[in-house]
Amino acid sequence: MNEFPTAADPLRLYEQLLLIRAYENAIVQGSTDGRIPGTCTSVGQEAAAVGAINALTADDLILTNHRSAGHLLARGADPGRLLAEVMGRRDGYCKGRSGSLHISVKELGVVLTTTIVGGELSLAPGVALAQTMQGRPGIVACFFGDGAACEGSFHESLNLAALWNLPVLYICENNQWQAFVHRREAMSREHVSDWGAGYGIPVQTVDGNDVFAVLEATRNAATQVRDTRRPVLLEVLTYRTRGHFEPDDQGYVDKAELAAWLARDPIALCRDRLIGAGQLSLTADAELIARVDARIATAVAFASASPFPSIEELTLDVYA
Repeated sequence: MNEFPTAADPLRLYEQLLLIRAYENAIVQGSTDGRIPGTCTSVGQEAAAVGAINALTADDLILTNHRSAGHLLARGADPGRLLAEVMGRRDGYCKGRSGSLHISVKELGVVLTTTIVGGELSLAPGVALAQTMQGRPGIVACFFGDGAACEGSFHESLNLAALWNLPVLYICENNQWQAFVHRREAMSREHVSDWGAGYGIPVQTVDGNDVFAVLEATRNAATQVRDTRRPVLLEVLTYRTRGHFEPDDQGYVDKAELAAWLARDPIALCRDRLIGAGQLSLTADAELIARVDARIATAVAFASASPFPSIEELTLDVYA
């Protein structure tokens, strides 16, 4: 299912980080010049998505949120079709009807993307119950942010999953910001994992800017869910280095805090580790970057050339 042949290959993980960043930079540029509608990006959170997604199997189902590009690309989604969807074009995964905030890709096991904060949490127990009742082997990976953890749906979802023994791997990408409000202004606890422990669910908190740490932690957590068919909560600490929505000048962000997180950029951390281990040369790095940039340029051209849906097509598959 995953486009990259082996999730354990460090260079493949690094290439995915580069791909996600290049894709979202293209969206930022397109939003700036008016070619692409403004949307939510996850710049700075790439390692959280790549590490977690690569720990899953083809049988696992994914529910995610409005910052879903990293999850979709790491899962193997085509960047051209994703961009076409964001631009409302016919060749997008949902034929241009979903934009960036509601993409589903059935063939990749991505059940839904939702812009409703906590919406994926509301649905995760039901999807996991269906997996259990139908005897399917896969687990359900539910991605959400610290903002969603402050919603009632978070607590209802964890309570039900724990009560009914449902195979849900809850992955909280704690990126410190809830739209324009810092986590410290909205949470009474330092970690979302503290809340999960209150429901008797195994929890772990991991460095979300270290792709290898996220990969290992998610593998362990996913294995535990598979073996026990019970929920586990993994909190991934990261930072959204761009604004809530493009364009956004981030005037509300503490500059020192932002600088500190930028110094721990997940791509730079991965690159330095690979170079230090002798697994990546400067020449190979430049070649990887060029390859990814060319791929994104092709994706932009594909999406831009894709037609808009006709009026007749816009009314298809609509229930009411």
